[in-house]
Amino acid sequence: QVQLVESGGGLVQAGGSLRLSCAASGSIFSIVVMAWYRQAPGKQRELVASIISSGRTNYRDSVKGRFTISRDDSKNTMYLQMDSLKSEDTAVYYCNAVVTTAAISPQYKYWGQGTQVTVSS
Repeated sequence: QVQLVESGGGLVQAGGSLRLSCAASGSIFSIVVMAWYRQAPGKQRELVASIISSGRTNYRDSVKGRFTISRDDSKNTMYLQMDSLKSEDTAVYYCNAVVTTAAISPQYKYWGQGTQVTVSS
């Protein structure tokens, strides 16, 4: 079993910054991809940013230039630095990871419990 624990959410004024963290623990052999999703009230969950094992990153257009995703494989931890926050960034942010549990194993997807980010205008 794998656990993902997010931290770093909170209330911030528009234009401010927050840094989210996601720590993975448990039966992990390798982390194939880690990602941040978010879900605002009444809306579908959407991909915010992702990072694969090579370090290549991907961002949704609305956060490009403002958010930076990174990972520390020595700690099995992923980060999301969010700058120039806007009210439309308000949502619950979820950590997602695709992992393998052995040298030869299927890939498994896990979710964190979510952390609230509220941006006041």
